[in-house]
Amino acid sequence: MAERNENEFLDDLDALEAEFDEQEEAEPTEDELAADALAIVTAERDEFKDRFMRALADAENSRKRSDRDRKEAENYGGSKLARDLLPVYDNMKRALEAATNEQREFSAALIEGIELTMRELINVFGKHGITPVTPEVGDKFDPKVHQAMFEAPVLGAKAGEIIQVAAEGFMLFDRLLRPAQVGVSSSTS
Repeated sequence: MAERNENEFLDDLDALEAEFDEQEEAEPTEDELAADALAIVTAERDEFKDRFMRALADAENSRKRSDRDRKEAENYGGSKLARDLLPVYDNMKRALEAATNEQREFSAALIEGIELTMRELINVFGKHGITPVTPEVGDKFDPKVHQAMFEAPVLGAKAGEIIQVAAEGFMLFDRLLRPAQVGVSSSTS
């Protein structure tokens, strides 16, 4: 019986040893745990880095957009006021053109005051990026900066040539504030 107990004891010992080996294999080692933790931390870091880079790019895009909007507001914010001042310019120009030599002699101070005011208005326009569009008779009609007020056949003029300038146009930097109002030839000869 002692032998039997000894064999059972050895079998039990082998079973315990096998069970212990299985548990040892199932439980990760410290190196494996450290490697897993490092992989998790690295993945987290990469995600945060990606988020940070996207946030940085968004902030840079927002800065550029706000700079562009600020410049646009600076350049074109007064366009409504500028449009409202154009009839003042037109009326002053008509007044100066309508003055005869006799009226200029009789009301020299008044005419000089209107001329000075007109020059100052032109200087203010220039300071704020408002430039005139002044087509000449014989120039080619450009629908981007001209508005055809009428079309008429004129001998010696090609179709699409400007035959009369009714009013100057104006640009505000690179935008059309008001097209020049012109008459256009419809002749084909």
